[in-house]
Amino acid sequence: MSSPAHTRGSSRASQDTSLAAADPTDQLLAKGFARHAARWAASAGADANAVAATARAAEALSLAVSAGHVCLMLASLAAERDDATTLPSDVAGWRAALQASGIVGTPAAPGALPLILDADDRLYLHRYFDYERRLARRLTQARHAGTREAVASTEVRERLTSLFAANAARLGGAADWQQLAAALALRGRLTVISGGPGTGKTTTVVNLLACLLALDPDCRIALAAPTGKAAARMTDAIRQRAQHLPEALRERMPAASATVHRLLGVTPAGFAHDASNPLAVDALVVDEASMLDLSLATHLLEAVPPAARIILLGDKDQLAAVESGAVFAELSLDPTLTPACVHDLAAMTGTPADAIVPPVPARRSALQDCAVWFTQTYRFAADSGIGRLAADVNTGRAREALAWLRGGADPDATWLDTAPHASLEAALQQMDAGYAAYREAVAADASQVGAITEAFGRFRVLCALRDGPRGVTALNAQMTRRFRAALDLPGLPEGAGASPWFAGRPVLVSNNDYVLRLFNGDIGIALPDASGELLVHFPDATAPGGFRAIAPVRLPRHETAFAMTVHKSQGSEFDGVLVMLPEQRSRVLTRELLYTAITRARRRVTLASDAAVLEQAIATATTRHSGLLARLAEAASAMTQPAREP
Repeated sequence: MSSPAHTRGSSRASQDTSLAAADPTDQLLAKGFARHAARWAASAGADANAVAATARAAEALSLAVSAGHVCLMLASLAAERDDATTLPSDVAGWRAALQASGIVGTPAAPGALPLILDADDRLYLHRYFDYERRLARRLTQARHAGTREAVASTEVRERLTSLFAANAARLGGAADWQQLAAALALRGRLTVISGGPGTGKTTTVVNLLACLLALDPDCRIALAAPTGKAAARMTDAIRQRAQHLPEALRERMPAASATVHRLLGVTPAGFAHDASNPLAVDALVVDEASMLDLSLATHLLEAVPPAARIILLGDKDQLAAVESGAVFAELSLDPTLTPACVHDLAAMTGTPADAIVPPVPARRSALQDCAVWFTQTYRFAADSGIGRLAADVNTGRAREALAWLRGGADPDATWLDTAPHASLEAALQQMDAGYAAYREAVAADASQVGAITEAFGRFRVLCALRDGPRGVTALNAQMTRRFRAALDLPGLPEGAGASPWFAGRPVLVSNNDYVLRLFNGDIGIALPDASGELLVHFPDATAPGGFRAIAPVRLPRHETAFAMTVHKSQGSEFDGVLVMLPEQRSRVLTRELLYTAITRARRRVTLASDAAVLEQAIATATTRHSGLLARLAEAASAMTQPAREP
């Protein structure tokens, strides 16, 4: 029976194969692919009905992939029944028509055919099926590649006890899941740690790496993240969390991290590192792993040597990758620990076995003994405004969340009711207040780059959309005018070629530039130097004064950054956040997007939205269709079957 994966996803929501719901570019691509598929089927000898069915299925599949799905469920085609056409009316009919097309393979016999149909009525582009199966095989290999050497090691137990002593004092005998996660990573070769902001993922990794380096001073450790900003933030966070370690261990901690693309080595022919030319690492730690799409996850994990440890960090409830798949969420579905694993963890940590009770899995998976959920947040209490609102959103309690927001019980989580077509003046005034400290810092002394940057980092406006009156582009324009007016700066000149630059302009880099060491997501601030020339200052711990100044003309593609999309904010933290939702309901509005936006805030969050739009966002969970769990089950079964005799 078909069972789409319960995955948390992107701003592209549930599977919708209609052209009306698609981006115009996606529509053109889908129509073009449908024409190609029809020609392929006709040349393979399919009859007219099979050709028509194949064309429609190819079009729908193209749209599904554009929407972030890995595959298309035939049930969605059957639900579109149109009595005016000869298209099949049920799943069995669609399956028969596609099998008669001559261009649809099966998992057992994929051949070189462009489409693959599996036993659970999932239709794939051949490439995505191949990615899914390769990833499942690599994950299964890692899952079974553990060693019992760490389990029996007295030194491992002593190190874990010492490194997590502070937790033991705080927990008073309760199971320490940070310590257990580190022990799990020492026991095996694949560890998936999922937790919301402030749940201790970085602290756990620092202690784990310290343990690895203490046991093997020559351990080769690579740190990576999907974006340059996330990679740089990972390095900073590990450096900060490592202060409690002995100096000798601190000096051996990894000093830099890389984007996944840079780690793999991008070449015109693809990646330099793959299974045949693996990375020279003994352990790979990937932060913000929820941003890994299926293709990138497959290439990355295949490039890791079989004996190396893989540690993936992320939040299963956040937005997934922009491209197809929600790999991290699927790998996090089942935190089950087998009795043998519980026994080993108890031996390694001194935790009573009956205290090691993992959560109930969201769905069963063949990838057990690998995933850990961190549920205790140290950034804000569960009953705080942000904590309560995030929990209500994450569990889909839309009415409860709205009722609580209307009551105004907590000033740290507020709602600004902005009806459709109403004035945004109240929201703009909140933005003015949010950036007041930043504006004052720029006005007081533009040479104090550190203080100005710190002030800007306290607050951010997050939008669900780029376009429209409540999108990133419009709000950045509004805030630019208000900022310049408040500082008595001249208005922006009109006309083509007019410079958008002014003292205090924050900019967000949107393209990687490896020469300048600027990456997608980096934020800099334009400030004048001693001669009055505007330069854009980017944080850089290796530069004198902690900042690098770059002329605006040298920057890669960039935009003003008073407001940014929720996607761009992933992994960032701000004291205060104002979340602006669009006027009308939209398929991009999901609880995952809203949860991600809310949890960027450390202290205060304001939601600016119409009630109906907000309720729809909370009530709408994202589903990304894939067959990764099925492929994992197949890979696990193949691994346990005896080898065939020649």
